[in-house]
Amino acid sequence: MFNTVKEKVLNIFYSFPIQLIILHLRSNVLLLILWVFLALLLTGQFARSFGFRHLFLNPEYLGQVNGLSYFLVGLAFGGLSMSWNLTTYLLSTHHFAFLATLKRPLTKFSLNNAVIPLAFFFLYVIKAGYSQIYNEYYSISTVILNLSAFTFGTICTIIFFGLYLTWTNRDISFYLKRLNKEKTPNKVSNLTPGRRGMDIDRIKSDENRWRVDTYLSEQLKPRMVRSVAHYESKFLLRIFKQNHLNAFYLQFGLVVLLMGLGYLMDFKIFRIPAGASIFILMSISFSVIGAINYWLHRWRVTMLIVFLISINFLTKSSYFSHQNQSYGLDYQKEQAEYSFERLKEMIYPDSVMNQADSVLTILENWRAKFGEKNPKLIITSVSGGGLKAAVWATKVLQTCDSVTNNRFMPRTALMTGASGGMIGSSYYRSLYLEKIQGKIKNQNDPIYLKKISKDLLNSISFSIVSNDIFLPFAEFKYGEHRYIKDRGYMFEKQLNENTDYILDKPISYFRQPELEAKIPMVIISPAIVNDARRMLISPHAFSFLSSASFQVDNETGSEIDAVDFHSLFKKQEADSLRFTTALRMNATYPFILPNVHLPSNPSIEVMDAGFRDNMGILSAARFVQVYQDWLRENTEGVALVHISSMNLGTEITPSDNQGIVESMLYPLGIFGHILRLQNFEHDANLSYLYDIMGPGKFEVIRMNYRPTGENELASMSFHLTNREKNDIKNAINLPSNLRGLERIKQIVGKQDR
Repeated sequence: MFNTVKEKVLNIFYSFPIQLIILHLRSNVLLLILWVFLALLLTGQFARSFGFRHLFLNPEYLGQVNGLSYFLVGLAFGGLSMSWNLTTYLLSTHHFAFLATLKRPLTKFSLNNAVIPLAFFFLYVIKAGYSQIYNEYYSISTVILNLSAFTFGTICTIIFFGLYLTWTNRDISFYLKRLNKEKTPNKVSNLTPGRRGMDIDRIKSDENRWRVDTYLSEQLKPRMVRSVAHYESKFLLRIFKQNHLNAFYLQFGLVVLLMGLGYLMDFKIFRIPAGASIFILMSISFSVIGAINYWLHRWRVTMLIVFLISINFLTKSSYFSHQNQSYGLDYQKEQAEYSFERLKEMIYPDSVMNQADSVLTILENWRAKFGEKNPKLIITSVSGGGLKAAVWATKVLQTCDSVTNNRFMPRTALMTGASGGMIGSSYYRSLYLEKIQGKIKNQNDPIYLKKISKDLLNSISFSIVSNDIFLPFAEFKYGEHRYIKDRGYMFEKQLNENTDYILDKPISYFRQPELEAKIPMVIISPAIVNDARRMLISPHAFSFLSSASFQVDNETGSEIDAVDFHSLFKKQEADSLRFTTALRMNATYPFILPNVHLPSNPSIEVMDAGFRDNMGILSAARFVQVYQDWLRENTEGVALVHISSMNLGTEITPSDNQGIVESMLYPLGIFGHILRLQNFEHDANLSYLYDIMGPGKFEVIRMNYRPTGENELASMSFHLTNREKNDIKNAINLPSNLRGLERIKQIVGKQDR
């Protein structure tokens, strides 16, 4: 009986599926890491706060999460599974020579190699089913329909691959017949001499032979492996090589198809779900890793380094360099000088005083709307945080205006902020302007909150996969200039489609309404990568906010910590800057959106404002500092309405029980607390404003998004689930926010009496 049990254990251990898993653990670790990475994304163990799991579990297509969106993700997952099989077949067949003696060897290999894709499939089904019920509020029948669509999509792709390989691959029976006709069994044609010798050696080598006793047939029944000792290695190699070549054609064709779709990304129908895009990207990664390992073998690490160095060198040239540009600016004219000397010229006292007087005119126009009694001036500052910040900012502004009978926005003189929050507040400001112009009836209609909450991530991710990684070449025209289409372009296009193109204006469009104080001023302040300064973008010149004082010299002056966009790029048509581009520069989170390169010498690039000021406090504080005398004389004071979607938390990470490697890296962890550090600095700035404005002249009203009930904090992503959208809307009813609304009503009501 012991021998019987031992034989059964050995039969299982030396079965083809088990031996393939062992081989992958030994030789294909990098491919397994990609599966683990996807599993961590899917379960939320990695990038949970960014909501990447919802891209797979709740895929959105054409604005809907439905059977069609799951079907498309299923198609992509089927492609991922087959790419895994084709890649590992390419890398593993020299270990399993018996495959060449079977009919449809690639089909049998794929069946026996399906353990990992099947495990991931069932993990997906379980997680997606739960997420649909919990996050999208779907019924059981809808969940079953969606998961069936995902399964059907997976099967469709596998069938397509299978049919292609069945029609193109030739198995041993074909070659046996041909060899019998030729009567030259040792003849091998169409083999590449240099590669043939190495492959034959690998098949012959005992150290490369892998023991397999049984394999699963197409009927999922175990079959005994037959000896292949009587076959010539060259004959077996011929079969494998023909299979490899057809697999290569298929993978290359898919890459070409993907690149072709990239040129069609302007059409909504081609913007597939973000989860599908990621699956496709992983499929390409499998293919690339497999090709490098197969063709370069022992030289793969060296050649990979050479390849990366070559790519870096080539992309330095103007032909291969496709840096994202600021739409509306002229990159053909002489580049703007960016130097410390130029920055000092921009803040000469006469220049900044003229600019300050110009903005003072706006404040005077704002003051003239309220009669004799001094009003309280309102400034809004909004935090970053992706789409949740945009939705929360819009919801808060709509509610503030509604509860004050549309008197909140007329009291607001300035809006500052970062990232998604600035997108939301700018969107609401444009709605308010449209209401003034008679183009819409009610800027507080819930439909507008629904529009700003629409997905932005699918278009970005599809552009990355189908266009950006292949070096984009397609162009589009904005104004009089042409620019390259990339994920930055797609972000703006999707944002404009979601918001009915209400933001698709040059920044100069808002100059006159701001000058007449019909709408609040907006200061957009992305961070300059080169030197960590802020770039101040507005229809007006704000050089007087570039430093803590107007006087700057090398010995006693304060540091210049910001740059006025309007002054620096006046000759490059700063007025023509597309407003959505300014918002995108302000929300350029690394890798998700491309850094924007500006027409300067030396070239500078800008990114997300959150790396310098994720709350918009710095611009607001500097503004109050400059106009403190006017504000004390002409207003009842300043109310800063701080709209935040960030939850910095109160947990303290312990530093004990660390290994030597952890202890070496632990001091670097402070860089992960950049937002917390900013929060400390912001509180210091606000305290300073309390002091300079005087008693009762400055107050902060905080409107913070926090999860309601047992909900998790909404993800910091450009995609939100229905549960997250509802949770953000409901957060307005939190006790702290209700108190903030009451205070806002008191301020506006007091001003009206």
